[in-house]
Amino acid sequence: MVAFNKYYNKFNILSASLVIISLILLIFKGLNFGIDFKGGTLIELRSTDTKINVSSLRDNLNQMNLGDVSVKNFGNEKDFLIKFENSDNKNVIEEIKTNLDKSFGNNFNFRRVENVGPKVSAELLKSGVIAISVALTLMLIYIWIRFEWQFSLGAILALFHDVIVTLGLFSLLGLEINLSIIAAVLTIVGYSMNDTVVIFDRVRENLRKYSDIKIYDLTNISINETLSRTLITSITTLLALLSIFLFGGEILKGFSLAMIFGVIFGTYSSIYIANTVLVRLRVSQKTVLREKD
Repeated sequence: MVAFNKYYNKFNILSASLVIISLILLIFKGLNFGIDFKGGTLIELRSTDTKINVSSLRDNLNQMNLGDVSVKNFGNEKDFLIKFENSDNKNVIEEIKTNLDKSFGNNFNFRRVENVGPKVSAELLKSGVIAISVALTLMLIYIWIRFEWQFSLGAILALFHDVIVTLGLFSLLGLEINLSIIAAVLTIVGYSMNDTVVIFDRVRENLRKYSDIKIYDLTNISINETLSRTLITSITTLLALLSIFLFGGEILKGFSLAMIFGVIFGTYSSIYIANTVLVRLRVSQKTVLREKD
């Protein structure tokens, strides 16, 4: 049996440090919002000339006064993803096409053009924040109804930990936040909650079963009894996500990376955040007596 309970204090300190660092990063550095949230234009190009590279394309577009321009390879060396701020010029796409044809010859195919205005992007950001807030609130209510308030507090703290640390990592690495990342965060919330509920169910069963075992040892027993299920679920999910990250293309990299972070943190927090709350609040058999059939 693995003695998870011996490391409760050490990992609580680690988690508190990660949350504080993440909050500092979010407050002072912020997040790198994509065009979904700050508005702008996205162009996907495919070149027929292998000699054209990212730096030459970026230098050419910077001469057009498009504002902050981002150019990177998209999938392979012939595909490029261009992002820039919204322009007041309604003919900017045609001017870009003309400029590229003049500079590089007729070697580009415009595969996709997306434009998001500032009003739409502000509404999308607001909707994303509301979606995450509603998800956390509903999870809190669900756990409160199904278990006792101590369990609910542990679960919601674990969820906040997972979301904040994941966003902190995105801030630290400067990764783009778009609608797919919001979807990933919502999925992380569900995954983390599922893992926590499985352990909480076993803790509650063991509280009724072993009246002479203190919660400190009982949580450790419950974690070990559900460990095989937790590891199988986490490892198989990570294998699928790693495949998406490595072979799914540029569009899915941010989503799959957020999910990878979320699965790791979700598994960790269900053990070292949610359960340590039960230990510190000294949950006992009396806590679940009124739920007994």
